Amino acid sequence: MTPSGEWNLCAALLLLLLVLASPALAQTPSPAFLVIEKEDQKVVIVDPASLKIVARVPVGADPHEICVSSDGKTAYISDYGAFGTPLHTLSVIDLVAQKPLPAVELGALLAPHGMQAVADKIYFTAEGSKAIGRYNPTLGKVDWILGLGQDRTHMLVVSPDQTRIFASDVNSDTISILDRDKGADVSGWNQTLIPVGKGPEGFDVSADGKEVWAANSHDGTVSIIDVGSRKVVQTVESHTKAANRLKFTPDGNLVLISDLGTGDLVVFDAHSRHETKRISLGHGAAGILITPDGGRAFVAVSRDNYIAVIDLKTLAVVGRIPTGSGPDGMAWAVNK
Repeated sequence: MTPSGEWNLCAALLLLLLVLASPALAQTPSPAFLVIEKEDQKVVIVDPASLKIVARVPVGADPHEICVSSDGKTAYISDYGAFGTPLHTLSVIDLVAQKPLPAVELGALLAPHGMQAVADKIYFTAEGSKAIGRYNPTLGKVDWILGLGQDRTHMLVVSPDQTRIFASDVNSDTISILDRDKGADVSGWNQTLIPVGKGPEGFDVSADGKEVWAANSHDGTVSIIDVGSRKVVQTVESHTKAANRLKFTPDGNLVLISDLGTGDLVVFDAHSRHETKRISLGHGAAGILITPDGGRAFVAVSRDNYIAVIDLKTLAVVGRIPTGSGPDGMAWAVNK
């Protein structure tokens, strides 16, 4: 063999060894659940069956909330910055390739936070602009904005037909209900402001759309709103120090409330409106994600850097998923 042939053979063998030594990229499972690591500025992709992290993807500064396109292939993350320099971008991840894509520029819409994907459109709150907006991935731009005029509009829930939107206005102590109406002004929307407790942040809408439960982070209460009458029909004590998120289970039987202040997960019976159980998770209970079948809940314990796995039948902690620093917002990704 000639010297050049020997060199080519050695180079080929070295390349083969490098390939074999490199860790194989694990495919994104379907379903997968995604967790934001705020302080690390990353999103982790978790296999809900094995509870193992399969990938980490870098995102932009101060990531807070996350949603996923209907085909399960793209994730959008709000780059917040409200307590420093308000930001104006959404980070984007290709979940198949497990890599970041160019960020979405929101222009004058500042401090995006709460997010929801509906019918291939991405709805978001813009706290720094007292507005909500919608990004259209097909057009590659923000195609709709509605000013609410409230202070710190933080989270939102959009109905499947996009004709009704709920939003929590933390510093105005209100829940906004927005209804699309041909008889409204030129915006096409009517806004109803419902006064609630102090600092409503996490909230959710019951599966039948008849009730809104808002966790008031500044006074340890939950305001229960009758959507039909647009009134608070009951205020219950949750005995929380800093309620962060509130979620109904899919069957509508339970309401879960995370408490940043105590690290507890507080469980309410949605029908009796009484506390069922209080589960101590550690320090800084934050984001909540429930499996579609209602069997388990994942709760981000942000100051202890792990995700608690809760069996919703026994209301017991059945697992822990270690994460990077500051786990918080979570979302499902189902590849279609």
